[in-house]
Amino acid sequence: MKKLIFSLVGILVLLLVIFIFLPAPISPVAYSPSQAQPLTDVLASNSLLQKAELLAVGKINGPEEVAIDSQNRVYGGTQDGDIVRIMADGRLEVFAQTHGRPLGMLFDKNQNLIVCDAYKGLLSINPVGEITVLVNTANDIPLKFTDALDISSDGIVYFTDASSKYEQTEYLYDLLEAKPHGRFLSYNLNTGETKLLVDNLYFANGVALSQDEDFVLVNETYRYRILRYWLKGPKAGTHDIFIDNLPGFPDNITSNGKGKFWLALFTVRNDDIDSLHVSPFLKKQMSKLPKSMWPKPKPYGLVLALNEQGVITQSLHEPTGQHLKEITSAREHQGYLYLGSLHNDRIGKYKLP
Repeated sequence: MKKLIFSLVGILVLLLVIFIFLPAPISPVAYSPSQAQPLTDVLASNSLLQKAELLAVGKINGPEEVAIDSQNRVYGGTQDGDIVRIMADGRLEVFAQTHGRPLGMLFDKNQNLIVCDAYKGLLSINPVGEITVLVNTANDIPLKFTDALDISSDGIVYFTDASSKYEQTEYLYDLLEAKPHGRFLSYNLNTGETKLLVDNLYFANGVALSQDEDFVLVNETYRYRILRYWLKGPKAGTHDIFIDNLPGFPDNITSNGKGKFWLALFTVRNDDIDSLHVSPFLKKQMSKLPKSMWPKPKPYGLVLALNEQGVITQSLHEPTGQHLKEITSAREHQGYLYLGSLHNDRIGKYKLP
């Protein structure tokens, strides 16, 4: 019996040694996040988002971003590449199929739907669903993870390549590695010119122009912050921090055109992940495990309102995560907030006071 026990222990030790010395899919560095701020005062938990109407429940798979056309039809991209349109009577129809993973989307002034497809690049889809690839590489580097966008009044698309190293299905590797692989770019719809504006970003995500289009915001999801890139004035062409140490993972951000930004947070901060960041060794070992064994995001719905000075003015919560969770976009339209989600099977429609 003792021999059997010793043999089993020896096998377990050998397997552990083999596991430790297996090559990891990531090359992480240490990172010490700031202490997460408590959900108090303007961030205090509430249940406002539990009042949201739910659209297309069980009929849409992961509408990460929401767009609305001139006929008030609601669009969302799904995990299988469909861009689904919700009609006024609630019916769903497939508007286009990108054969990729559509994420950020917004209509331009000609009613073409401009789409960030994680795998296909920056796309333009005309009103009958025909797809044109606008750009899929920048500075001779492919767009590996085309993510979010906003469009200026003069036809400049500001958009992000979340990671030039990891694809959409590998976004958790980018989180653990804690290196700046993201890029912020622009594409001119009139000339076809692409420019790299900022590189070395920590998962470049949501994009939103200010009311006067004098600056544009870009989220760094894995640093819990938002950067501001100046388009006009003496600081034009430079960037600074708009807001830091957010209470969760900032995903998409939109402007209501009246001086207010709506910021969707995928979930609240995770103490386990924050603690893990200080140890590259432990992060390497975790990256070898099936993702089902990694720390899980808390099911939580959270949207923040910010003014153009970077001050949080309101927070909307769904603390149970049962009605809405993993909110990745919040777009204001005619008195409602339309709420998308990376993994959920619904779109929220929250009536603003």
